Formats: sequence, structure tokens, C-alpha cells
Amino acid sequence: MSNPKIYLAGPEVFLPDAREIGARKKILCEEFGFVGLYPLDHDLAATPGETLDEKIFAANVACLREADAAIFNLSPFRGVNADPGTAFELGFLAALGKPVFAYTNVASPLFDRVAREFGVHATPEGEHCDARALLIENFGNADNLMLDCALKGQGRKVIRPEVPSPGLGDLAGFMACLRQARLHFGF
Repeated sequence: MSNPKIYLAGPEVFLPDAREIGARKKILCEEFGFVGLYPLDHDLAATPGETLDEKIFAANVACLREADAAIFNLSPFRGVNADPGTAFELGFLAALGKPVFAYTNVASPLFDRVAREFGVHATPEGEHCDARALLIENFGNADNLMLDCALKGQGRKVIRPEVPSPGLGDLAGFMACLRQARLHFGF
């Protein structure tokens, strides 16, 4: 088998240095024996009858189908949760039965982040709600239970390294995922 292909998902694609981060991740993949597939590897332009967002979606889905596995950065993005596009991609790949690996650069559980941002109070039934009376998951997960459980279903968990200054570009969790992927693929 040739080197396994790993899709590299995460909100880093929105950073000013997104291409540089992608290039670093792809180099690390090579060092671990993988081929990195980064969402910004495509030069896309809108064409008649197809909008740019449709082209981006189609290109990313094609990469997901081509990939043998993926690593997802689930660090909170524009709020307390993971990037919704990254969450979609994780679910898509898990539904295809491909190995998924994930990390977050924010170690605190989702419950704590929601409580900090939106307040928390206990209900008479012993559950927890935010200030708008919306239930808050309290499972100790890194993010929504659907994301964490997709990994748990494969015998893994979201890696949560202690990052001194949590930023989307820190690669400690990414490296840990590469080590997990290497073990999974048996090299």
C-alpha cells in the first residue's frame, strides 16, 4: 500500500497564515509516512452555473472520499464549539467508516466553556441549563457528544493537550494524532 492519505480539517483555513499552517502540517504528515490533503490545496474559481461555495464543497468532499483517514482540529472557533464545517467533515468521514482522529487546543470541557460564556443553573431535575433555559450537555466531552462519540466508537478520544496559549495554529495535538494514526496503520 502506498502512503495513507490523511485529510487535514480545521478552522486554520480561516487564519491569515492558513497556507503556511497547511504546508507545515503536510510536512509533518510526510515525516510520519502519510500524505496530507489540505482543503486549500485547490485553486478554485467560480464558473458559469456553479458558485464558488459549491466548488469548495465539492472539492472538500472529493478529498474526504480520497482520504484514508482524517485529523480534525476541534478547537473552539467563533464561539464555544468546533468549527461547523469541521464537525460536518468529521461526521461525513465517520459515516464512511474511515478512521478519524481529533484534537483541541482548549482542554476545558464543553460544559465549562458554555457555563463561562452563557451562565449555568441547575434544574429541579438535576440537569443544567444556560441563562436562556437551554440544556447544557455535561458529559465531560471536548465538544458536542456527536463529535466525541464518533471517536469513541472507533476506540479513540479527542486529544486535549495543555497548550500554554491556546491558538488554532498550535500543533501539539496534531502531532499526537499523527502518532495515533501511525499506530492505527501499523507503522
